[in-house]
Amino acid sequence: MAIRTCLDLGRPLIVPVSLTKSPSRNCKFSVQSCSLSSNQSHKQLVLEVKEKLGRDYHSLPVGKNGRDDEEMILWFLKDRRFSVEEAVSKLNKAIKWREEFRVSELSEESVKSIVDTGKAYVHDSLDVYGKPVLIVVASKHFPSVTIDFSWFDEDFMEHDPVENEKLCVFLIEKALGKLVAGKEQILGIFDLRGFSTKNADLTYLTFLVSIFYGLALLAGSTCEWISEDVLWKVSQTTIPKFDVFYYYYPKRLGQVLFVEAPFIFKPIWQVAKPLLRSNASLVRFCSVETVRKEYFTEETLPASFREKTL
Repeated sequence: MAIRTCLDLGRPLIVPVSLTKSPSRNCKFSVQSCSLSSNQSHKQLVLEVKEKLGRDYHSLPVGKNGRDDEEMILWFLKDRRFSVEEAVSKLNKAIKWREEFRVSELSEESVKSIVDTGKAYVHDSLDVYGKPVLIVVASKHFPSVTIDFSWFDEDFMEHDPVENEKLCVFLIEKALGKLVAGKEQILGIFDLRGFSTKNADLTYLTFLVSIFYGLALLAGSTCEWISEDVLWKVSQTTIPKFDVFYYYYPKRLGQVLFVEAPFIFKPIWQVAKPLLRSNASLVRFCSVETVRKEYFTEETLPASFREKTL
């Protein structure tokens, strides 16, 4: 009897072992259910936005980058923290602008004159993180068109804004077209080697950054110092022209590298940094060596960043 009792008491000791597996199965099921629920919720919101766009803005085009493009709708929902009303409003502006700006008609040929300067281009290869790469070569930028800013400086210089906008949009479209599955952002590289006062056009140096953040500044290439009130006035004058980029390419820039920034560039950055606010954290000052080692392989490294051999 004693032995029988011990055996009876021994069986329950095994039970907790089997019970410990049960919560694990339930936990996995719960995570999967949560994931499925989230995806279903997002799909439902996409459908809501699509239906609302079709109902309230039926004249908008359909198809790729149109009012029924579910991939585009989902991206704008993410940007607007899944607010249907805000996503619809922003998408309406974006789709209208794409049609009016004739984004689909931009090509290498249409922007050839400014592309040929070599001051900005999309690299053929992706970085090691799978991001398309947009490179700006600051030393190849020379402000050349004088415009009237008599309230500021009679020698104030600026690049043709229309050509710059076309170049920006064309390069961003080209870079986004290189995105692979699972990737949503691109890498921006500002090559500041050889940068000097003749290249010191704040408009251009914050050019591609402004596209993604809705920030646009102007500064004369001949100005060594600009007061805060003038900078404020300049930004108020130019932001309306560039806010289109904030609405149309939100949060597409994953990181910006300022490579080999010379001393003369530092004051310009100090002006731009506060205006970028939290987005300034995406900017990294680094060396050519860092670009070589951390962002590319020997095969994918841009030619301009390769070590020169004698």
